[in-house]
Parts: sequence; structure tokens; C-alpha cells
Amino acid sequence: QVQLVESGGGLVQTGGSLRLSCAASGRTFSNYPMGWFRQPPGKEREFVANINLSGLGTTYADSVKGRFTISRDNAKNTVYLQMNSLKPEDTAVYYCAMSSTALRSPSPRMYNSWGQGTQVTVSS
Repeated sequence: QVQLVESGGGLVQTGGSLRLSCAASGRTFSNYPMGWFRQPPGKEREFVANINLSGLGTTYADSVKGRFTISRDNAKNTVYLQMNSLKPEDTAVYYCAMSSTALRSPSPRMYNSWGQGTQVTVSS
């Protein structure tokens, strides 16, 4: 059984930075792409970024491109999301997820393991 535990969320002012971490256990971490998704208040869950097995391939939503960076440390079974130049519209619960296959995808349907989420609030 896979466990994903996010940390690093919090309250930050516009223009600030946060680094989210997601620690995985229960499955061979390095065999699966990882993704970050978020769910703003009153809205559906949306794709933020994903990363391939080696960490050399990444994809970002247009809304975060150039501001967020996804990375992974396979030795630590951890994926990260560095968030810079934060905006109020980035306010959401952020979830990490493990893909069900070896393929990266922006669709949440392709991920079968999810963390509990961590709240990120950006004040204006």
C-alpha cells in the first residue's frame, strides 16, 4: 500500500515562496512518474506539474510555468514543488500523486495514489 505524505504548506504573502515536499513509501518510488495537483476553493482539482522517472523530464501547467519547479530525489523517495512568485490565485490544497503507469500525464485519472493534501494560502 502506497503512502504519500505532503508537507510544507502554509500562509505566505504575494510574491513569496514555499517549498512543498511529498514523501513516498510502500512502492518502488523510482519506478513511477509523480505529479502535483491542486484544488482551489470551490473548484475542481487541476494539474500543476509532473516529473518522469529520472527527474529530467517535467511538464507544467501554463499558469505556473516559470514560477514553479518540480523535482525528485529517488534516494529519499521524495518529490518537491518549489513555488516562487506566489499569487493569490495559487491558493489551494496541493496534492502529490503517484502515476499508475510509467507514463507521465496531466490527467488525475492516471494517478492511483494520492496524499492527504497540504493547504497553501497566498494573501494579497
